[in-house]
Amino acid sequence: MVFPHIGAPEAIIVLVVILIVFGVGKLPQVGGAVGKGLRAFRKGQSGEDEEEEKEEKLKKKATKKKVAKGGTKSEGV
Repeated sequence: MVFPHIGAPEAIIVLVVILIVFGVGKLPQVGGAVGKGLRAFRKGQSGEDEEEEKEEKLKKKATKKKVAKGGTKSEGV
C-alpha cells in the first residue's frame, strides 16, 4: 500500500487543526511531549537499554560525590 506524500497545503491544514484542538497555550507542552516521545523511540531503535542508562547515571553520581568530597584521581601521588 502506497501512501501519498504530504505537501505544504496538507501540512498547513494539519497545523491549523492542531492549533484548534490544543490551543496556543498548550502547544509548547504538546511539542515537548512529542519530542520526548521521538527521542525515546530512537533510543529504543538503537538498542540502548534502560539498565545501561541507569548504571551510567549511578557512575556519574558516584564520581561527582567523590570529587565533591575532595577525592581526585591523583590522590595517592
